[in-house]
Amino acid sequence: MSMRTDEIRLPPTEWTAYRGVLSRRVMAFVVDYLLVAVLWIPASIVLAFVGVLTLGLAWLLYPALFAIVAMLYFGLSVGGKGQASPGMRMMGLRIARTDGRPMDFLTAIVHLVIFWLANALLTPFIVLIGLFTERGRLLHDFLIGTVTIRSDSY
Repeated sequence: MSMRTDEIRLPPTEWTAYRGVLSRRVMAFVVDYLLVAVLWIPASIVLAFVGVLTLGLAWLLYPALFAIVAMLYFGLSVGGKGQASPGMRMMGLRIARTDGRPMDFLTAIVHLVIFWLANALLTPFIVLIGLFTERGRLLHDFLIGTVTIRSDSY
């Protein structure tokens, strides 16, 4: 029987679903931001042409372009069917909401923005928090109500 996308499915409680998640998250972060950097290059070229067509008005988006590309990348991938970014999929991870609902585009973007804000304020502590919390959850996971799990356990 196939699962509907709006069906409630709570994350697993057994510890094996969270084994090695924190180190895999760090590696997934590196992979994802390399991919965002690669995607930023064609986006900046497209924006250059759009800027010519809009008489330079679109060039005002250049300072925010990396953030826009990252938000689209994470919103579409984490908020999509796979519930994981390409880096997370490579590391065998996915995100689950603690209320059992699937991640959506907006929740994925809010998750990313809270991660950025927490990183700006607590840079050395962001990963350390995961060492001392249940299921290796980070600050932004608590604030948005998510947990990162091994994809083979869900």
